[in-house]
Amino acid sequence: MDIMTLFWLAFITIFLVVFFIDMYVTSHRKGALSVAASLRWTALWISIALLFGAAIYFFFPQNPYSTANTASTMMFKFVSGYLTEYSLSIDNLFVFIMIFSLMDVHEKNQPKLLKLGILLSIVLRILFIVAGMELVQQFHWIIYVFGLILIWTAYKMAFSGEDEQVDPKGNILYRSASRLFPIDPDKDASHFMHKINGKWHVTSIFLVFLVIGSTDVLFAVDSIPAIIGVIKEGSSNVLSPGEEDFIAITSNVFAVMGLVSLFFALKGIMGMFRFLKHGVSFILFFIGAKMLLSSVHAAEEFFSNHTWVSLVVIISTLAFSVLLSLVIAEKKEIEELEEEVEHLEDEVEVLEVGLEKLEDEVESLEGEIKRKHHSKQPQKTIIS
Repeated sequence: MDIMTLFWLAFITIFLVVFFIDMYVTSHRKGALSVAASLRWTALWISIALLFGAAIYFFFPQNPYSTANTASTMMFKFVSGYLTEYSLSIDNLFVFIMIFSLMDVHEKNQPKLLKLGILLSIVLRILFIVAGMELVQQFHWIIYVFGLILIWTAYKMAFSGEDEQVDPKGNILYRSASRLFPIDPDKDASHFMHKINGKWHVTSIFLVFLVIGSTDVLFAVDSIPAIIGVIKEGSSNVLSPGEEDFIAITSNVFAVMGLVSLFFALKGIMGMFRFLKHGVSFILFFIGAKMLLSSVHAAEEFFSNHTWVSLVVIISTLAFSVLLSLVIAEKKEIEELEEEVEHLEDEVEVLEVGLEKLEDEVESLEGEIKRKHHSKQPQKTIIS
């Protein structure tokens, strides 16, 4: 058994173990998973992914047809691809949170929808990766098309309004299903379809799943050019097609492992990722620009000899975006605080006016008490 097969078997085993543990932990609890527990599980899954990257560095064999260090190149591309796809997955979870909120999904049904959404995401990403990598192998010019797609995606992500929201009921799959089938009146039903009075009804969570599924397709379309850009940059005659497919698939699937735990953490710490969208936008622009510059020999040679540059850019961008989110208060929060301060100031003014009136009443009562007390005193008659 060759080393590549062993790495594939190790990857599949790790994925199955992590996936089922993550599903079990988030499903078999009496109460909701706390933010602290979610963060601990998320840190564990990230550590496993990075250890897999370290295993590639230390144990992957040298490609005899390549002059570059195969293990080092694959490790840098794996970590770069993993971080890029993980940041996109976080953005995907934000959309899931918004969909659940807008469609009023009961908490008991959210883990089930997340699991199905993640499984669908994995299948779509693998299919798109295989198709995309094959297209680039056959038609190299497609890499420039992917580069333009990434730059356009980066532009949309950077300049979309903060108040833009997903409109689930405007989704074509949602509208089609709701027209074809009557909707179960029980909004919290946990099955996709129910038979009521001999007629099949679709449930609310089935409609939510259709919205999530179409969202998965859109995110897969955005993420595949990104991972192909990371894998293909400066890697001409460095990695074999099998090695490129291995890095693309493993980094992508590792990026969606443990997302159920991360979902419950994000619900409590969304403020920490306020500027993540802008960071991801810059990363996509950086990767897209590199894909367009791959036709320039000097640029291709530079990134081929300095694979670590992309990893440094990605890590620095993500760290900076999180730091900004922690340091800079959100405009909405500032406005809310200002309104609260103004409200408190108004209350203080009302209390001061009331206190003045109360003081006047006290003085009036004291004067009246003195007068009554004086009138009740016995008058002394002096006889001379």
